[in-house]
Amino acid sequence: MNITKQEVEKVARLARLELSDAEMERVTRQLDSILGYVAKLDELDTGSVVPTTHTQQLVNAFRDDEIKPSLPREKALANAPRDNGESFVVPRIIS
Repeated sequence: MNITKQEVEKVARLARLELSDAEMERVTRQLDSILGYVAKLDELDTGSVVPTTHTQQLVNAFRDDEIKPSLPREKALANAPRDNGESFVVPRIIS
């Protein structure tokens, strides 16, 4: 597959990229190489390959909900910079 300099210029314009002539030549060669590789991939027969969303089999690891003792309030607030005896006090960020 050959990509033309005009096509690269159009893509660069759409991407709002300003490329020098040297950069334009280099990008044209690089894109042509990439498109050539993609064209080779098109030659593969993938008719028997099952479409997948992941390359690995994923399984969610769920666990049963269990009630456990919580941290005592005094202990949770022990290292707080500011507290009101019941909760953390944080600076107001929305006026």
